[in-house]
Amino acid sequence: MTANRILIIDDDTRLTEMLAEYLAPEGLSVTAYANGSTGLREAQTGEYDLIVLDVMLPGLSGFEVLKQLRESGSETPVLMLTARGDDVDRIVGLEMGADDYLPKPFNPRELLARIKAILRRTAESEQEDVVEINVGPLRAHMQRREAWLDGEPLKLTNAEFVILATLMKAAGDVVSRETLTRTALGRRLLPDDRSLDTHISNLRKKLGQGEQGGVQIRSVRGSGYVLVPPMDN
Repeated sequence: MTANRILIIDDDTRLTEMLAEYLAPEGLSVTAYANGSTGLREAQTGEYDLIVLDVMLPGLSGFEVLKQLRESGSETPVLMLTARGDDVDRIVGLEMGADDYLPKPFNPRELLARIKAILRRTAESEQEDVVEINVGPLRAHMQRREAWLDGEPLKLTNAEFVILATLMKAAGDVVSRETLTRTALGRRLLPDDRSLDTHISNLRKKLGQGEQGGVQIRSVRGSGYVLVPPMDN
């Protein structure tokens, strides 16, 4: 079985060395870079299953690395490491295309759990029995993890794609926040965790929500979210 390749971009070399040793027995091959600029070049040229990216980096910040990755078309899942309690970093990272975040300092077991959840989510999507889903002007191809609106491709992160596909499968029905969090992020919904809401907000912008007759993702207070197909004229 081929090991999953993980790229860690973090200037704390003691931490990355410890993580490489900790993750190796779990079938994860770690490559580490301590500089944002060199880490970005490696992320763009190497083939990795997941990138663990610190916000505070020499050379280029984690935000700039993420920005350039997404602008170049990279869809590699990104788990951002943020300062504990810094909600601004967390929200900005998710809005820029990160799949999940983990505040520092963290327990290596928690990082491993987050990594496994993201990798499992990606693998499950690739093995999806349903090849394609269509809801009004929306189309999603499960194996290719691609989606289109009115024939135009949508640039979605892995988490956004899974959320959209889950809502499309249940179009017209409410999907709970707990279900969406477990499906898209691979973990249980935690108190005061706004990650799902940030992903939903990003999806609404990309769907052009608010335009007359368009697809809408509506929130149902105390329940969850529902994808509302456009009304036929």
